Amino acid sequence: MNKTTTLLCTAALIAVAGCTKKPPAKLPPAPSQTVTTPETTTTTNTQTNGVTPGSRADFLNQAGSDTVHFATDSSDIDSEATAILTKQATWLQKFPNVRVTVEGHCDERGTREYNLALGDRRANSAKNFLVNAGVNPARISVISYGKERPVATGSDEDSWAQNRRAVSVVPQ
Repeated sequence: MNKTTTLLCTAALIAVAGCTKKPPAKLPPAPSQTVTTPETTTTTNTQTNGVTPGSRADFLNQAGSDTVHFATDSSDIDSEATAILTKQATWLQKFPNVRVTVEGHCDERGTREYNLALGDRRANSAKNFLVNAGVNPARISVISYGKERPVATGSDEDSWAQNRRAVSVVPQ
């Protein structure tokens, strides 16, 4: 029985040793590197000015801004917001597989509940504009942060104006 156990253990070790994976002889290139062969040189991922098309950086370059601002107690899209959202919609139509989240924000004035509702209206105003411009509504989600995530911490009109916004967030 002792010889049998030793023989079985040895056989198991040999079987396991034979199952180990060997690394491939040559690894494929990383997604954004250039592949050079003797015959040709090709790029595996097209880039523009170091920015990958369809990325968050590309969105910011093409749209000019990810943020539109609103007047006090308003969720109406003004002419400046229209220009920004039109560029965003054009980019989103160019990359139909990219999803976007529109965040609604408010300044510090008003109750938490009021600002959450106003932030929701602002985010939905931006979403509705994008949808009316031809972006599939299933690709757009909205969230309201109310006054919880200010970009400017002052308690003056300039700070409040910066915080009354909707931000279109494209994943990295």
